[in-house]
Amino acid sequence: MQILTPSTWTELLLLLIAFVLSMIIGIERQLQQKSAGMRTHTLVGTGAALFTLVSGFGFNAVLGTDVNLDPSRIAAQIVSGVGFLGAGVIFMRRDVVRGLTTAATIWMTAAIGMACGAGMPLLATAATVLHLVAVGPFGRLARFLPSPDRRRILTVRYRDGSGVLRSILATATSMGFEASVLGTDVLRDGGHPQVRASMRFRGRPPLQNLVLALDELDGVTGVRLRNDDDD
Repeated sequence: MQILTPSTWTELLLLLIAFVLSMIIGIERQLQQKSAGMRTHTLVGTGAALFTLVSGFGFNAVLGTDVNLDPSRIAAQIVSGVGFLGAGVIFMRRDVVRGLTTAATIWMTAAIGMACGAGMPLLATAATVLHLVAVGPFGRLARFLPSPDRRRILTVRYRDGSGVLRSILATATSMGFEASVLGTDVLRDGGHPQVRASMRFRGRPPLQNLVLALDELDGVTGVRLRNDDDD
């Protein structure tokens, strides 16, 4: 049984700091209703700190002239493992990629945990503050910056004669978009006729959110996001 020594207390304190900092990040993600919330980020940050502590101090008993220790090897494996975990929250649907910020946050949380495990709690705290700035004020600032969405057009296919266009416009308006129809044509490939409409939507919210919302509407059979200069 290991006796608690001053070094052990230091390791426990570093682990606790990693727990608190990663929990703060997780709470912010939970409030934003992201797929990876408080529990996931807390576990990632605390686990990364624990791996780092074990790699740095867990093998001192076996060190000797014939045994060398390279803590960076476990640190490198943490980066690879967390990258695999972050990839699990990224998905693509209707040419729209979602989850990139959450994946980056998981990666950041692991780095903060590693900094705590390496004995750099001040650096880890500063990184946590910078993260909150990046996902907070930076997110609001991005709404006022020029967006490439202004040059993009949605091609929406929907069943003709079912009032679907009215639902599309109502959904866009409720999400804060102004819609204009650039042109329509009727497709008669057999079965129920469909309409293909080229539409431009202007608004501050990301256009990708609208793509996913329209795709869920009853009667909409296809949504494609393209640039003005696409053929």
